[in-house]
Amino acid sequence: MRVVGLDLGGTKIAAGVFDGEKLLSKVVLPTPKEGGERVVEALREAVAQAEARAGTRAEAIGLGTPGPLDFQEGVIRFTPNIPGLVDFPIRRLLEEATQRPVYLENDANAAALAEHHLGAAKGETSSLFLTVSTGIGGGVVLGGKVLRGERGQGGELGHITLLPGGPVCGCGLEGCLEALAAGRALEREASYAYHRKVDTKELFQLFQEGEAKAERILLQAARYVGMGLASLVKAFDPGAVVVGGGLALNAPQAYWEALEETYRHYLAGWEVPPLRRALLGGEAGLLGAALTAYLEVEHGSR
Repeated sequence: MRVVGLDLGGTKIAAGVFDGEKLLSKVVLPTPKEGGERVVEALREAVAQAEARAGTRAEAIGLGTPGPLDFQEGVIRFTPNIPGLVDFPIRRLLEEATQRPVYLENDANAAALAEHHLGAAKGETSSLFLTVSTGIGGGVVLGGKVLRGERGQGGELGHITLLPGGPVCGCGLEGCLEALAAGRALEREASYAYHRKVDTKELFQLFQEGEAKAERILLQAARYVGMGLASLVKAFDPGAVVVGGGLALNAPQAYWEALEETYRHYLAGWEVPPLRRALLGGEAGLLGAALTAYLEVEHGSR
């Protein structure tokens, strides 16, 4: 069975045609800034280009998309970084555009599913996945199935509150893990500290040069991630904890050391699940989206 995995992001759309775990083709297109139905058209075009490169037509489409979802109705409730997708019937519109069944999953949940079945948590019965990048997302897999929650809001790990009264997050609340430790948060702190715009790449370079402000900013963010993970472990008791995302995976070793030290500190007296780096990198979202379609079609469940 061949499926298309779609990974919808704030700046780009990735599409891949899969035959089992084998990636036959991949294309990346920009996400339309206009949002709304232009996004549907871009998704349709990404599917068409990926299938043309693979020389085959897929039977189903799996779509990983940001934002809380209404899985029953196939609706995106809202997305913080893509305009025009509030209460948006993405499944119906994409099925009409592609004439294929479409299966939805939250993008971070999709990556969690991929790391659980094919990546760093392969072989575990349960796992917790956190992706630290421009934003912070995640997912919990229990018994091989993604935990979605009663209202489709489960697994929004980046929005647990760690610092009441802290910086305002993209979700509109304050003190979320994402607002404290994501890429945008580091750039905010660095730009303020250095009185000019500093991106994460430059921040890493300043850190490697031994600059004190950069060290404080980066290691503080790592400690927030460790603290958040420890709290989540107490809630879910997973078999393993996996951390991925561009920021975390490209961070210096000292970041990981501070993260794990804090993680273990806040789990003192508890049995500590192993902490692992994600293995699938940028392909996790695509793989997870494809897995979503496979599992729905073949087994009727996640």
